[in-house]
Amino acid sequence: MGRRTLLLIAALVVALLGTVLVFLYAQNAEERAQEGQQPVQVLVAKTTIPAGTTGAAASANGAFELTSVPQANVVPGALSDATPLADQLALATVFAGQQIIAQQWGTQGQSAGLVLPAGKIALSVQLGDPERVAGFVSPGSEVVIFTAGTPTVATAGAPAGQPTVKTLLAKIQVLAVGPTVVGSKPNPDGSGSGTSANPEQIPTAILTLAVTQDEAQKIIFASGRGGSGFTLLYFGLMGKDSKVVPTQPGTTGANLFP
Repeated sequence: MGRRTLLLIAALVVALLGTVLVFLYAQNAEERAQEGQQPVQVLVAKTTIPAGTTGAAASANGAFELTSVPQANVVPGALSDATPLADQLALATVFAGQQIIAQQWGTQGQSAGLVLPAGKIALSVQLGDPERVAGFVSPGSEVVIFTAGTPTVATAGAPAGQPTVKTLLAKIQVLAVGPTVVGSKPNPDGSGSGTSANPEQIPTAILTLAVTQDEAQKIIFASGRGGSGFTLLYFGLMGKDSKVVPTQPGTTGANLFP
């Protein structure tokens, strides 16, 4: 068998192997994508469940309903059966449409306040619909927090005097979400209501987070309460495969485009 024939056979084998590998990769990618879209049965609040309501009472009142949601959208701790909640109380108001998670329920002694992870404190912030992922953030969700504004002093990845968007914190747990209300859009400095003759009306809600002392200080400072020059907080909803690098340099006009 000649050298040219051997080279031709080797090329055909390599081409065939490459085709098989590409096919297997595409098939695996499709399976991974479909896995996140597989419907999962979870309990959802059909009506608002006031704090202090027992699981048994909520069930008797028809407050729970079983709903199919894509697996990727299932909140950590979501339940598919209300039986374990029968003798427990809602620790905070559960609003219609929220997935029912174990962390929302507890004993009589716990119902006086939020159930906090060890070493954490509760901190509340008020956000508009776009800043809280259009209302998809719910108790039990993990969020990444971005801050935007014009910093008064230079920090890592955020030069002074330049409009900047920076990742502040990641993997922050949401403990509770208050009811949505409609009010005037805040002033650009983050204070009060708009002062124009026809202020824009936007829906907002109060979100309560579980944070450390250091994280609480950063959130308060970056929300414009400490003269940082940043005036806006923006939440991103994290999933189990989300990749976020809080130390990544901020985005400014200088690096917005390639």
